[in-house]
Amino acid sequence: MAVKGNAPKSLPAGQPAGAQDDSITSLFSSWFKPTLPGLSAETLQALPGPALLQAAYAYGVDAWQRGVLYTDVMRQRGNQYLVHMAKREPNVLAMESEVLLDGREFERPVNYMLLRIVPPADTPADPEKRPFLVVDPRAGHGPGIGGFKPESEIGVAVRAGHPCYFASFLPQPTPTQTVEDVMRAEARFLETIIDRHPDAEGKPVVVGNCQAGWQIMMTAAMRPELFGPIIVAGAPLSYWAGWRNKNPMRYSGGLLGGSWLTEMTSDMGNGKFDGAWLVQNFENLNPANTLWSKQYNLYSKVDTEAPRYLEFEKWWGGHVFLNAPEIQYIVDNLFIGNRLATAGLVTSDGIRIDLRNIRSPIIVFCSKGDNITPPPQALGWITDLYQDDKEVIAHGQTIVYAVHESVGHLGIFVSGSVARKEHLEFTSNIDMIDVLPPGIYQTEIADKTPETANADLAQGNYVLSFARRNLDDVRQIVQRLEEDDRRFAAVARISDINLGMYRSFLRPWVQAVVTPQTAEWAQRLHPLRLPYELISDRNPSIAPIAQVAEQVREHREPVAADNPFLVAQQMVSQAIVAGLEIFTELRDAAVERTFMNVFGSLPAQNLAGLGARPGAPRKHPGVSPEHLDFMRRRQDELRARISQGGAREAAIRMVLAVSGAGGGLDERSYAMIRRLRADSETSISLQDFKDAVRDQALLMLMDGPAAVRAIPKLLENVSADGIRLTLATMRHIVEATQPLTPRAQEALQEMERLFETAERRARRREGGQPQDLSQLPLIDAFSATDVGREALQVAGLDLPATRSASRLADKPAAKPGRKTAARPASKRAAKTPAKPAAAKKATPKKVAPAAAKTAAKPARKSADVIPLTPPRARKRG
Repeated sequence: MAVKGNAPKSLPAGQPAGAQDDSITSLFSSWFKPTLPGLSAETLQALPGPALLQAAYAYGVDAWQRGVLYTDVMRQRGNQYLVHMAKREPNVLAMESEVLLDGREFERPVNYMLLRIVPPADTPADPEKRPFLVVDPRAGHGPGIGGFKPESEIGVAVRAGHPCYFASFLPQPTPTQTVEDVMRAEARFLETIIDRHPDAEGKPVVVGNCQAGWQIMMTAAMRPELFGPIIVAGAPLSYWAGWRNKNPMRYSGGLLGGSWLTEMTSDMGNGKFDGAWLVQNFENLNPANTLWSKQYNLYSKVDTEAPRYLEFEKWWGGHVFLNAPEIQYIVDNLFIGNRLATAGLVTSDGIRIDLRNIRSPIIVFCSKGDNITPPPQALGWITDLYQDDKEVIAHGQTIVYAVHESVGHLGIFVSGSVARKEHLEFTSNIDMIDVLPPGIYQTEIADKTPETANADLAQGNYVLSFARRNLDDVRQIVQRLEEDDRRFAAVARISDINLGMYRSFLRPWVQAVVTPQTAEWAQRLHPLRLPYELISDRNPSIAPIAQVAEQVREHREPVAADNPFLVAQQMVSQAIVAGLEIFTELRDAAVERTFMNVFGSLPAQNLAGLGARPGAPRKHPGVSPEHLDFMRRRQDELRARISQGGAREAAIRMVLAVSGAGGGLDERSYAMIRRLRADSETSISLQDFKDAVRDQALLMLMDGPAAVRAIPKLLENVSADGIRLTLATMRHIVEATQPLTPRAQEALQEMERLFETAERRARRREGGQPQDLSQLPLIDAFSATDVGREALQVAGLDLPATRSASRLADKPAAKPGRKTAARPASKRAAKTPAKPAAAKKATPKKVAPAAAKTAAKPARKSADVIPLTPPRARKRG
């Protein structure tokens, strides 16, 4: 058996003989090189025993070298940790930044700072684009993970030309800061950002990762006027939720007896809670990765893996601290009490934190592969707050959620592939998300293919669409069980009891023996922090490894991939991982079974006082009488306006009707609207457009049939050519998402009938008098953009260069069903040549397959109407 591998390297010519003693490779050669006198190399290779011995030698050299290089990487990790933590403001941002606001100087000081990301010279920020604020989690690690590489949340926004800001924090909290103080600081950051960008179209987009997600949601509920769209990635908002047999972390609070242990840990830290304990909880979730896979992956790929490992460890090992009141508030009110999702929190100045107060779109990004914040915890707040879809709409909330199939917790806001796909799509279409009508949507991201219609209208390599969902869809994900809620409610009651007992009997003794010095030593000796300091150049027994590692790199002899001992090593590693995973599954099953049995028992329920209270342990927060009165007045106001408006309102109703029948919205349609708005000098602001869309959406939801029937009434004061142009444009927009579903096709045909009726009436009013094309709505936008010119061409309306008055009724109308949006404008123009004015009869044209059936019906005759579409049979009555 021939064993592949590199033979030991000989010393270069001229090197002193004594140097061989310093060569690790030569040392191994002298000890382990197999030699059998009298046998040739070929004979030696043919013998099984010596060949195996040679394979063992090659593997031994490689394993020893890997061990040296692995230890050196650990030494570099320790040195990196010491340098990083010695900085005044440590973070892992990969981009240049400058401090704008220092929270330590606020009236109520906090350890947060507002940083401005300095954009690259070749990608300047656009002052008219809405700014982004990224807030990183303060959950044991330091700041910067949201922007520690180019393909990140911040990197995507910077490349898109958005002004970017970052909310950073220091390792040590200020002595008196609270969760409420941090919320007020975040509100001040947003006020500053808004003041710095008066020309931006829209309020800032705020991105909150993990812990920062629930914190900015609380701030938005308190100050909703400051926020644009909110993106929460991997953020827990409903803490009792979870799937059976999958999410054991939620049981920890109950099995540890509640939050008394949190307070005791803070007391032992002399009033500070060491974030390393939070990181320890994360690592305990996956012993296979913590105890073996993470380090073995570095050892087995030590020649290439070191840079990536060190980059991540710089953030993972940068542990930070929280004040005792901060962590106690979080554990009591969120992790154990679960009061955020049911509007049970009230600030010190009497403001109720109700997530229904948020008026900006909320984008929830979660993953089935996340064992820290599973989808039920990210989405459960929706079912906790709302009883039906009407309540969601009544509160004017737009909720968009995306559920990834596999990425882990950190991958949601760290993974480069996620940044290139999900975060890029969210950033590129943030204005579209901002104008979505109230309701619940799920994002669907499809790959672009050669068959994708109008692929040029979608940015990047994907097409983003928003499918309409309802509360039942969310309930299927959350899978809330009332009996589990009773168990967690019992934990919350027992936690309060145990915390009171600790404060009364044990806390005075703990505080009496703890000093600043003992707290500091306890922090330095933490099992997660200690290895960083021990394996560094501060340790005299570790420092010499750098020289040894350099020699190993000079004489590196990696073993062949098919070496039997290397294969055996990989098999052993897989067996260790499998064993640890089996242990984890058995442990998690035992934890869940214990929790269910203990806190589901009658004694525990009665001890918590739940036996005397029948019904659900958590009541729906309800709706205030003031809000109900507001909604009644709002509905009356909207109903009074059902027949008020013009071409813009009619066009919005048409788009809503067709997209609603089709089941969702697509970024390609909005891209066409965006182009019209961008090139029109008379276009309304994004906020006004958003308000108009929301008003019309509410009308359609309250009384859709009446709103649709009122479309001809809205068009009474619009010219016939203006009606035709509006319909052609809206049809152009909704057909951008081809192919349309059958229901969407039916809705589009109904809209065409209504617009055709309105145009016929307008023709009779005008009495055949020529109209001034320059007076048509949005004519500036239509004449200045490709989208507008295509709509003019499809409608059979040409704009003369002099923009003089023109009789447009002589132009033939475009046939329905034509998939004009799928072809370039130049090709479309070639297929729709202008007819001579004398040609009163329209020449039959080909129609798309979708409209072939309706096009075959006999045409109606009308002397004063140019049909927008081939007539079709219509139901009467």
